[in-house]
Amino acid sequence: MTIDRRKLLQGSAALAAAGALAGPFRAGRALAQGAPMFTPEEGAELRLLRWVPFVKGEEDAWNANTAAFTEATGVKVTIDQESWEDVRPKAAVAANVGSGPDMVMSWFDDPFQYPDKLVDVTDLCTQLGEAHGGWYDGLAAYGSQDGKWVAAPLCAIGNAICYRDSHMKAAGFDEFPTDTDGFLKLCQALKEKGTPAGFPHGKAVGDGNNYAHWLLWSHGGMTVNEAGEVVINSPETLAAIAYAKALYDTFIPGTESWLDINNNRAFLAGEVSLTANGVSLYYAAINDPAMKELADDIRTTNLPIGPVGKSVELHQTSTLSIFNHCKFPNAAKAYIEFMYQSDNMNRWIEAASAYCCQALKEFAANPVWTSNPIHVPYSRASESLRVNGFAGPLGPASAGAMADYVLVDMFAEAVTGQRSPEEAISNAERRLQRYYR
Repeated sequence: MTIDRRKLLQGSAALAAAGALAGPFRAGRALAQGAPMFTPEEGAELRLLRWVPFVKGEEDAWNANTAAFTEATGVKVTIDQESWEDVRPKAAVAANVGSGPDMVMSWFDDPFQYPDKLVDVTDLCTQLGEAHGGWYDGLAAYGSQDGKWVAAPLCAIGNAICYRDSHMKAAGFDEFPTDTDGFLKLCQALKEKGTPAGFPHGKAVGDGNNYAHWLLWSHGGMTVNEAGEVVINSPETLAAIAYAKALYDTFIPGTESWLDINNNRAFLAGEVSLTANGVSLYYAAINDPAMKELADDIRTTNLPIGPVGKSVELHQTSTLSIFNHCKFPNAAKAYIEFMYQSDNMNRWIEAASAYCCQALKEFAANPVWTSNPIHVPYSRASESLRVNGFAGPLGPASAGAMADYVLVDMFAEAVTGQRSPEEAISNAERRLQRYYR
């Protein structure tokens, strides 16, 4: 996809439409919020690698803001879209061979896999934090270490339980359980009624990781401690696996191969009545007239609290990085700065319909978070998220272990019987020790 002057008419129309949705966030004010910090190089062109969107409004607003940037600066921006699972390896290849896209919209702590291949954006991120109320700590951790920023935190994609209210009540529950014991009983009752649950045990970048980390953390388990020592072989991890096996027994068959799209498809097809997902699942239903009955029945809530006694959730995060091989780093910084301008960022967040939770505190006031009760569980993502690799520091080890799906595989091996729980833990321990040396 190329956003340039030929796309301006289309982009401006979309931007105006998004601006109408955004109420006080007017498109015409985008350049009236102070002089930009960065000036693009003469003749600059940029190429961005990003993940395939799950919400059409998010994509439309991003592209419209990009078109406005092109109109304001003359810098053409090409946008390449890849599946969620493919962004990580393609970005790693670009970083290591020194060619390809100039920027990447990546996942979690991926930038720490190749920090020396990225442009230092400390000046940009410092300025953005000062201008927009400061960064949320959890998201800031994905972009910076020791005062140096290698990525601009973009958003947290909130993860929440999505369920059919009528199916829950038919299973004998008037209210959704808030603890893991009650949640297991609900899933068992749903299976008995022929309306089962389903969570991904496959290599799903978002939903698979979110589920696996919640399973571990809710029972008090950790992959590593604060010193970065591998501590996954613990009674807490064994308890988490026992709970995961009990839940897995209530699931629809085949969840061990699910990627990020599969639980969406199963829920919308009526094959499962409970899963965890971004708000995109709700909007996929509400935007299809044929699914009105299902859409009206959807409710959302945060994941249940386990024996650890508090809410502990992963939430997928995305960052924006600039590769060292980018020929026009000032243009790239100018592009990111433009996308974070108040009107542009508010427009994007609102058009994403609560799919993308803000990285900067100013945008918590966006009206999208109070416009629909369905959005409420997602509104907490940026403030409540726990970073992967907890309780150790983020860095190459946590990024490598995440990219290698160590935790996801541990649970999948155990629940499917490929390994005993003890063997699955030992295998995860061995794999983690390759990263945490």
